[in-house]
Amino acid sequence: MASISNIFIDQGATFTTTLTINDSNGSALDLTGYTAIAQIRKSPSSSTSTSFTVAFVSPRTTGQLTISLTDTQTTALEAGRYNYDVLITDSSGTKTRVVEGIATVNPSVSR
Repeated sequence: MASISNIFIDQGATFTTTLTINDSNGSALDLTGYTAIAQIRKSPSSSTSTSFTVAFVSPRTTGQLTISLTDTQTTALEAGRYNYDVLITDSSGTKTRVVEGIATVNPSVSR
């Protein structure tokens, strides 16, 4: 089961956060050989999405990865609530949703 982590994104600003993925024993998952994707959608059934850039923290044995959006991407998001998740794939092709939650996009005043 994916862990729940709600995030807050400031519209018009660069967004980055680091996530730690743990195994079933609560230890950092060795992410060597894994790939990952992360997306944000207005609702889970929405046909449009924005993809986060996903980067693994070195060394991958720390179980950490970062997800980020550029200021251009966050400007394009309307203020409000969204759903997001992070999906990792191991070297055998097994996919696991490791993090999910609500992403709140806070409106920008400065332009």
